[in-house]
Amino acid sequence: MTREDAHAEADIEAADRGEAVDLMEPLILREGGKRRGEIVDRTVELAQKSAGLRRALPESLLSSLATLVRAMNCYYSNLIEGHDTHPVDIERALKQDYSADPRKRDLQREARAHIAVQEWIDEGGLRGRVLTVEGICEIHGRFCNDLPEELLWAKDPDSGERVFVAPGQLRTRDVRVGRHFAISPGAASRFLERFVEAYRSLGRTDSIIAAACAHHRLLWIHPFVDGNGRVARLVSHAVLLETLDTGAVWSAARGLARNVDAYKRHLAECDLPRHNDLDGRGSLSEEALADFACFFLDICIDQVDFMESLIQPDKLRARIQLWTEEAVRLGELPPKAGAVLEALLYRGMLPRGDVPAIVGAGDRQARRIVAALIDAGVVSSRSNRAPLFLAFPARLASRWMPGLFPEKT
Repeated sequence: MTREDAHAEADIEAADRGEAVDLMEPLILREGGKRRGEIVDRTVELAQKSAGLRRALPESLLSSLATLVRAMNCYYSNLIEGHDTHPVDIERALKQDYSADPRKRDLQREARAHIAVQEWIDEGGLRGRVLTVEGICEIHGRFCNDLPEELLWAKDPDSGERVFVAPGQLRTRDVRVGRHFAISPGAASRFLERFVEAYRSLGRTDSIIAAACAHHRLLWIHPFVDGNGRVARLVSHAVLLETLDTGAVWSAARGLARNVDAYKRHLAECDLPRHNDLDGRGSLSEEALADFACFFLDICIDQVDFMESLIQPDKLRARIQLWTEEAVRLGELPPKAGAVLEALLYRGMLPRGDVPAIVGAGDRQARRIVAALIDAGVVSSRSNRAPLFLAFPARLASRWMPGLFPEKT
């Protein structure tokens, strides 16, 4: 099938077999439901820890750290999809430095597309309309519109047929994911309307819980031919960003990828019908949804704890100082470069006019030191006169932020 044939097929009205929207109930874990109390406790713990992490960071470091976390989030989300593109290669793609290998180049472009969407989310592009049909479709459309042609084709698991993935468009064909046969394509818009109705006006606690519950229910609807897992993770990221004001400095994707078998098992269990009269009041298992909510919130809490351990000021400063001393000794940075990094760690932002006094040298030498730090990718600036900020390059993550993602082999 050509791309033109696929577009023609998409123009045909998809069949709606009239499934009742209560087939995906429960959407919210009811008051008094099993594990509701411990789930609420987890939301309180997550909110407190996320706020503590945000407060511990100088405001001027938030943007730099969020940039690194986007590369991390992209890497792990891709990994869940079976695409291994290391953050170092992702960072190269952001600089238009692509591999000569066509497959690797396509995956770099995929990563670049993912990061562009998350940056748009992190900067408020979806604020107030995360859990809306328009917002969900825009996430998918923005991502797919930047993909190379080859990655806009999915394979039907039963027939092996190549199927075109129309950016931002609801599917027009039946799909199966594992043992789950999704609702008819024509019914997807009705189910999404119910999805939005259930999640759009929740209180803070239920909004945090919804980051987990809506994650599965969106996958259960499976609104797009392909890309649903990535969209669901970005939606959950956006819900938590807005509800907790995370600053985008931590991500659930790393924890989900590191526990991918449990993640996929929980999602599959949430597809199952309720076990008995004690298992909620909806068509699907409330117990399984509660278990997934606990799993998802535990992952989030663990990732906040992990990021908090990495950015402890004394330990972060010691790691950066050690790297800087080695770089100076090897001639990769000029002497006194460490003094600039030290000042940035304390102050977060540094006017260029302050550098000569910090390094104890004239303007020319100070400019030479700043240029070397910018060339090394450890300092950034919006222009040659703008203030300096600390940067967190992916290539140094193993030294500065160990454990964030695997070292490149």
